[in-house]
Amino acid sequence: MKYGLIAGNGQFPFLVAHGAKKAGVELFVVAIKEETDPQIDQAAENVTWVGIGQLGKMISYFKTNGVERAMMAGQVKHVQLFSGAIPDMRMVKMLWNLPRRNTDALIGGIANELGKDGIELIDSTFFVQDHVASGGVLTKREPSDVELENIEYGLHIADEIARLDLGQTIVVRGKACVAIEAMEGTDATIKRAGELANGKLTVVKVAKPDQDMRFDVPVVGTPTIRTMIEAGATCLSVTADKTLIFDREEMLKLANDNKICIVGSEQTSKR
Repeated sequence: MKYGLIAGNGQFPFLVAHGAKKAGVELFVVAIKEETDPQIDQAAENVTWVGIGQLGKMISYFKTNGVERAMMAGQVKHVQLFSGAIPDMRMVKMLWNLPRRNTDALIGGIANELGKDGIELIDSTFFVQDHVASGGVLTKREPSDVELENIEYGLHIADEIARLDLGQTIVVRGKACVAIEAMEGTDATIKRAGELANGKLTVVKVAKPDQDMRFDVPVVGTPTIRTMIEAGATCLSVTADKTLIFDREEMLKLANDNKICIVGSEQTSKR
């Protein structure tokens, strides 16, 4: 079976390309001019470049090459669709029929368009399961009682705001919410929390209760830990089995060197 990859920005597409090569499968990559790292041309054998609004061209490339299953990896800033990008007719029709224009609706619409042409959008972690966070303590240091209480409180807050489709990161100190992620991203949220209450911070990054693993999978990596160090954060909780860890060895070494605890927590909400 042939697989397709819609490559956004960051490391994720490279991990998928490496995983697919390791699995011995043929991968056809659609790289997005406004987002994808040009080095993807060296990481994968079959690559074509499209503009961010060229949905028809993307699907045509997959069909021409016999792709039956595809995945998305790497962030694509959907705001670019409404700020200068020129969408093709297929993208225009899809956008017109969307009930909302948030990230989930946009990518869900693309999944539906792929499905119309017999291409199934699958779990984006399909080829990178070794990068998914496991449950339990991942670092040398275990969380303190205070940090465990902060994690529990952060998970409770995450549960309450899940239905609002807000960000995935909550920063807690002393069982009080210091910062909640909106559009700025995880690292900027941690930085903002550090400016408000530097030191003794616990970072809780969660998957949505109904997390669609086909897209928008929570990600942490070495930059997350560096930002935590600057903000005085001492503990990071991520959702087990639903969070990707980039640069795993480097990240854990940096955390251990700075006595930061990382925990894979279980999902709490059923909504």
